[in-house]
Amino acid sequence: MVFGKKPMEEIKMAVTKVWECTSDSCNCWVRDNFRSKEITTCPICSSQMESSEKELQVIHNHSVAE
Repeated sequence: MVFGKKPMEEIKMAVTKVWECTSDSCNCWVRDNFRSKEITTCPICSSQMESSEKELQVIHNHSVAE
């Protein structure tokens, strides 16, 4: 018998809008729906951020009205 074993839930992936740092030495990025304000500079290295897309696991930000 196996106790406590839950069936694996399928991981949902989707193309997601993100903001990425343009610096070659920095790999910082943030999901668009988790940003705190209009992003113009990287919070790590202060370089410019640009809009991009990545295929990521679907995560909902319940603190932001969609």
